[in-house]
Amino acid sequence: MLDAVILSDLHLGSANCQSKQICHLLEQIVEGELRTARLILNGDVFDSIDFRRLNKNHWKVLSLIRKLSNDIEIIWLAGNHDGSAEIVSHLLGVTVQDDYVLETGGQKLLILHGHVFDEFIEAYPFITWLGDTIYRFLQWIDRTHHFAKMAKQGSKTFLRCARKIAQGAAKMAQRRGCNMVACGHTHNAVEDFEQQVPYFNSGCWTELPCTYLTVTEGVVQLKQHLPPEQASEQILESSVTLATIAD
Repeated sequence: MLDAVILSDLHLGSANCQSKQICHLLEQIVEGELRTARLILNGDVFDSIDFRRLNKNHWKVLSLIRKLSNDIEIIWLAGNHDGSAEIVSHLLGVTVQDDYVLETGGQKLLILHGHVFDEFIEAYPFITWLGDTIYRFLQWIDRTHHFAKMAKQGSKTFLRCARKIAQGAAKMAQRRGCNMVACGHTHNAVEDFEQQVPYFNSGCWTELPCTYLTVTEGVVQLKQHLPPEQASEQILESSVTLATIAD
């Protein structure tokens, strides 16, 4: 059994939210196909606190989370799109925290959304909004999200902000006596073992491929989620390969 599954940046209410894929992953946990002691929602579960933007699949995600809360521990962490932890706690009727320390396999993993280290969004709100709008437009015109990812990785501003978040998170982890740190916020899935404090980012569920983190006995791993149809194709390809080797 996993110690934790960490998801961030679901952005329920957004047109780019891959809600069907989120539901598929949560159903795997419900049905015991993916066994975990806890589910950690690391910020930006919502695109905004305007719940009128949620469609039926977005509500299904919340229903599955509520169902899981009867069987496993659910930890909610606040992101910049969610609003303050106090406000979200009141709206959802659950306790929402700013960060969480997971003790696993003799290690301590600090988990937080990471927006507190992003000075750019506060200093330049209009440019942030404009960049976000262009990014979403690129996702809309290209459902593979190839162009959106190219634009993001080609942006010096984005790369600089992502680096500052990783550095700030690592320093906070050291101050808190933690061996590792995991963030969200950047929508950029990362495993970085080069820092003194290993840094992980769980990516997002608004960009393909959707990604998340698993934690088992002190080991953090970045995973890609495959929707049912792609998972079936991969199994078929593996079967064909094995049959070819056998021949």
